[in-house]
Formats: sequence, structure tokens, C-alpha cells
Amino acid sequence: MTKGGMESVEVFTAEGKGRGLKAQKEFLPGDVIFAEPAYAAVVFDSLTHVICHTCFKRQERLHRCGQCKFAYYCDRTCQRAAWLNHKNECSAIKRHGKAPTENIRLAARILWRMEREGSGLSEGCLVPIDDLQNHVDSFGDEEKKELRADVESFLEFWPPHCQQFGMQFISHIFGVISCNGFTLSDQRGLQAVGVGIFPNLCQANHDCWPNCTVVFNNGNHEAVRSMFHTQMRIELRALSKISPGDELTVSYVDFLSLSEERRKQLKKQYYFDCACEHCKKQLKDDLMLAVKTGESKPSADTVKEVIQHSKDTLEKINKARMEGNYHEVVKLCRECLKKQEPVLGDTNIYLLRILSIASEVLSYLQMFEEAADYAKRMVDGYLKIYHPNNAQLGMAVMRAGVTHWHAGLIEAGHGLICKAYAILLITHGPSHPITKDLEAMRVQTEMELRMFQQNEFMYYKMREAALKNQKIQVMPEPSNENAPSLFHKKE
Repeated sequence: MTKGGMESVEVFTAEGKGRGLKAQKEFLPGDVIFAEPAYAAVVFDSLTHVICHTCFKRQERLHRCGQCKFAYYCDRTCQRAAWLNHKNECSAIKRHGKAPTENIRLAARILWRMEREGSGLSEGCLVPIDDLQNHVDSFGDEEKKELRADVESFLEFWPPHCQQFGMQFISHIFGVISCNGFTLSDQRGLQAVGVGIFPNLCQANHDCWPNCTVVFNNGNHEAVRSMFHTQMRIELRALSKISPGDELTVSYVDFLSLSEERRKQLKKQYYFDCACEHCKKQLKDDLMLAVKTGESKPSADTVKEVIQHSKDTLEKINKARMEGNYHEVVKLCRECLKKQEPVLGDTNIYLLRILSIASEVLSYLQMFEEAADYAKRMVDGYLKIYHPNNAQLGMAVMRAGVTHWHAGLIEAGHGLICKAYAILLITHGPSHPITKDLEAMRVQTEMELRMFQQNEFMYYKMREAALKNQKIQVMPEPSNENAPSLFHKKE
């Protein structure tokens, strides 16, 4: 079954998994299989005044809706583009006296669209909203309690003059949001800023080692003339060669966890038992639990003790990060690494987690040389574990490259930036803001590398002078959040 711009994919029944998507033609790494605008989307409650409600970009100055005083937009173009979806919401917020939570707002936007268009297939959708999976029957007591509270809040917000929907159907919509809400990120892809429903993407099944990735594209909203004003959308991109008839899969969770942990997370959040090859055969688990080999191989008790110490330290680090106490974070990382290094192998995930935090926080504190050493070790471990075209890997390699560049290690820095650029060209595409940033860094570091190779002494002299005259670029403050996960789960 294909429809409106979705000719390259087909919905089919996947054995043991329900519905899935399969390719109708061949795709190569980096190809966009399809792009899909949101059926409905909202900005998170905590960010409503700093993120544009149309394109989900973070902006310094936003225009506020003069009617409801709640919605914010980049400019008039974004405001006009939003009006069809905001019109009902605007009057409902005024009537209600305040804006409800993001879940209620998203459910209302979905139901207003259904009121306008009917509950059948919308243009470009392979499956109607009615048919999306809701998993309400699998909800635990706490989730059912939250669902009842959401339905009650929704009924208080929903205007009496609008089409009325039954309790069961409203519950279905909240179930769909809970299981299929996709995380929207800002233009740099580094912070989760909202949640949306994309019915076609919902059909793609999970695999821990997928052949596709999803990137959120905020569109080109700088163009004032509406003919160039491209729409906010998600893009499903191929990570490897895909043949006609192959199932298209994405990963709902980050791969950097043991297969047992990934399966627990998938069962808890998405209510299914992962039966992918990597989980069934526990592939890469041996690398993620690697210990030092050779004559001084540590005992099982020593390994157990160091892993427990690592888990305890990670909890202390989270607390210190929440308090913004970054020097304490560095101290905890250094102490933990001293215990880990004689015992854990280079690809052990507990070692890699500490290396990742240490390199990020030290970069922020501008202790670049030590940060670069940890970042290099982290990337070496990641390259042995992750799929070669994994977006998280690309972002980690980029951070390591920038850290080396700031440390004055121009050869290693340029090499890592080039490697990151090659990965992100596939996962994000050439027009994504992050890829464009990387391309500028690649050109800059290539120029500096040529200067370094011609005259090393002059390169360091010029670098020293440049740093005296211009404050070195400060790295972003370390975030307590992980990179945005694919699907948004209400906390």
C-alpha cells in the first residue's frame, strides 16, 4: 500500500512483529527513503517561550501570539504557517484561562485535525490515526492512573462547541501519544524540545542494528518568500545498502547498552520482546563487558567490585552535574578511572561512560589536553561497538575532533572532524545545520593543518597570538540529558 510521496515504501505484516515497512526499491547509504511532516506536534511545557511553535528552532527573540499570549514564533512566516493548527488551540486557551500540559495539547491538536479532515487516511499517510498501536491494554496501574488524569484534563480543556469524541477514543489517542510520540529536537539536534506524531514513521519496526536512521529537519524558515519556506519534517535515511523487499528498521534505543538492558528498556517503554540478531546472539556484549587480558587478568570478584564502584560513581556524578559542580565531576571521574584502568578492557561500557563524561566536562572547563586524551580513548572504544554509520557515533567523533582542535592537536583534530563529517553526511545529510558546521570546521582545520605541515613553529606562534587576542570558544555547558532518543516517553 503506497500513498502520496510514499511510493518507495510499503506497509506489510512482519512475522511476529505486526505491521512493518519494506523498501520498494534499492537505497544506498545516505539516501532519504521518505520525508514526513508531523500529523501534529507541540513544544515541551518547559520550553514554550524559547522554541518556535512551528519549526521547533531555538531562537533568542520570538514573536508571541497576541491572542492567547502562549504560542511563540520565529517570525510572521512561521506564525502564518501555524495558524491552521493553532486557531482552535488559541481560542481554547483563552476560554480555559491557561494552556494545558504538552500531552493534552498534542491530543487536542490530533483531534482538531481529525475534526477537520475526518478519521480516514490523511494525505501522504499510509495508516490512519485510528489504526495506530496504543498498547493501553498493556498499561500498568500507574500508567492507567496517568491516562485517566489526562482524559479528565483533556475534557476540561476541550471546547463544548467542538466535535465530541468518546472516552474510549480519547484514551486511544493518549495511548498512541505514549507509544508513538517522536522526539523533536532543536536545529543543532542536541536538545529534545518537543513531541510529534508521524504516522508513517510509527510503522517502522525496531532493530538494535538497524538499516535506517531518523533525523529531524526543522526546515528552511529563513526564507521569507513562502515558495522557499520548506516544511518541518522527519527524514528516514538509509544507513546501509537496502534491496527491494527488505524490511526498513530503526533503533528505538541507543545501542550502547548490554542486550539484556536494551531488551528490558524496550519491554518497559514499547511493550515488546526484542528478537533482533544482536539481542538473540548477544552480539557485542563481550566487548561491552571486556576486561583486561594477559598475565595479570583480574579475578571475577575484582571485576564485579569495579563495576559496582563504577555504577555508584555514575550516581554521584549525576548528582554533582545537577548541582553544576563540575570540578567535583572531574575528581570523581579521575578516581574512578584509576580503579577501572587496570581491570576493565578498552571497550567496556562502564569505562566508556566515565571517559565520555570526563572529556565533555574537561572541555567545558577548557582543560583541553586532558579532555582530548579521554575523548580519543572513548572514540576508539565506540568505533569497535557502534554501527559505522551511527548518528550517536558521528556526534561523539565530532566532539572529540573539536576537543583535539582546541587542544592544538591539529592533525588528530582534523582527522576526527573528517571522520565525523563522513558519518553525518549519511545520517543527517549535507544540508543539516550540524553537517554544515562540520564542513566549515573541516575547511578551517585543513587550512590550519597545511600551515602546521609547512612550518610547525610559525603555526604555534600564530595560534598563541590568536588565543591571546581572541577568547577561545567556550564549549557548551555539559547537559545532564542524554542525546534525544528516537521516541518520546512521558516521564
